[in-house]
Amino acid sequence: MRSTFLTVALMLAVVSGPVQGQSPPVIPPEGTLVHRDLAYVANGHERQALDLYLPASAPRPIPLIVVIYGGAWRSGDKAADPVLAWGVPVLIHAGYAVASLNHRNSQHGEFPAPIHDVKAAVRWLRANGDSYGLNTGSLGAWGQSSGGHLVSLLGTSAGVSEMDGSTGVSDQSTRVQAVVAWYPPTDFLQMDAQRLPTGSFHNPPDSPESLLLGGAIQNVRAAATAANPITYVSGDDAPFLIQHGDRDRQVPYQQGELLHQALTRAGVETRFHLLSGAGHGTSEFLTDQIGQTMVEFFDRHLKRPGRL
Repeated sequence: MRSTFLTVALMLAVVSGPVQGQSPPVIPPEGTLVHRDLAYVANGHERQALDLYLPASAPRPIPLIVVIYGGAWRSGDKAADPVLAWGVPVLIHAGYAVASLNHRNSQHGEFPAPIHDVKAAVRWLRANGDSYGLNTGSLGAWGQSSGGHLVSLLGTSAGVSEMDGSTGVSDQSTRVQAVVAWYPPTDFLQMDAQRLPTGSFHNPPDSPESLLLGGAIQNVRAAATAANPITYVSGDDAPFLIQHGDRDRQVPYQQGELLHQALTRAGVETRFHLLSGAGHGTSEFLTDQIGQTMVEFFDRHLKRPGRL
């Protein structure tokens, strides 16, 4: 059964694939209750909105997973993304509510604006969870690339005031109970040293990381350190599943390893899965096996608490 719904989800992503350069839309399974463009900051920026998907047949309250698109902190959308078009149906079929977030990109506000938005969304979801039948005590997060960076920060920086910000609802926790991070940048300052021979450069002032920080990363090292998820790792962090391709030319796979190693040293449950032959967001990630691994990880920590 699980293999069947994962295959269907992948078919939906392919059938509704890019047209004239557009990303495929997120198409939820039939019967899903959908609430679109919910503002998580009152009178805020137009990007401070989320789409909420509720599996109609799942018993209430429903565990919730926040998902964040990848777009180099520069582009992307909560409702149209090739990876989310595959993954959101997978999670809904597995009995999870899904909140797909937009956030301010680097052209709207330099770091820490994106993580402030993500945490504002988490606080809003917790404050309003009862209205939608959500179990916000069982809250996971999944993101890819720049979204993987943001969910990693979400998982490691709970209670860090500089990362929490003060946007939106203020009286709710931003702590999550499980994180799946796909090919996340985790230490900007090491990325060029780790790059493949044909890989992207990150030190120049026009790199995605430099644009996020407002200056060439090696020239704003304090800001880069503040943006790194590994900076905030501590023993009470959420369990992590980190997945990365060994042929990633955008984000070196050692970035995922660095986070995994830091979490291990802190005594946090963590698993690092290196995909042989996989690049950055390539088809090796969009398989039944990867989807099942992700679902089983969330099930273990959000539905059946335990250890990896």
